[in-house]
Amino acid sequence: MQYDLKAFAKKVKKHQEKERYEHTKGVMYTAAALAMAYGCDLEKARVAGLLHDCAKCIPDEKKIKLCEKNKIEISEIEAQAPFLLHAKLGAFLAKEKYQVEEEEILSSIRWHTTGKADMTMLEKIIYIADYIEPNREKAPNLAKIRQTAFYDIDECMYEILRDTLEYLGKNPKTLDPETKDAFEFYRQLHETKQQEKKESAL
Repeated sequence: MQYDLKAFAKKVKKHQEKERYEHTKGVMYTAAALAMAYGCDLEKARVAGLLHDCAKCIPDEKKIKLCEKNKIEISEIEAQAPFLLHAKLGAFLAKEKYQVEEEEILSSIRWHTTGKADMTMLEKIIYIADYIEPNREKAPNLAKIRQTAFYDIDECMYEILRDTLEYLGKNPKTLDPETKDAFEFYRQLHETKQQEKKESAL
């Protein structure tokens, strides 16, 4: 399916503050670069990158109301930290307001904040692009993570999730159980690879 990215960008820009829109463009371009590196569909990566935060700037109270109105489940942690709802709500709006039908794109928007175990390539690309895009500056180990992203995407997921859990551990109220599950999944992959390296070196 062909999408009008210019029309999408115009619409997104109307609903985002300047800094958020700069971030959105950064995610779109980074997602496209990662899609090229891993042979993923370029247009899907650009659409998902452009729309990943389409619900981000909606006030938290309105996020809750929109979720309730459209029967989008609100977990206990999301009720405590409603900003987390922008991913679920963003996937809903991408379908309803932007007429995006592909589940692959909608799912990558849905999971770009918390992550989850065993993500698809596009889900990983959007999750990572959101973390490493050029306007990001504060995350720890960013230079190394940016390099890893382009040669070992699963190792990159492990590194981001490890640092995210370390950061969120100081504020457990915003730690979604899906993030823990994602970390455990990619930690196991990391440890398996490390073990294989040791064995091949013997």
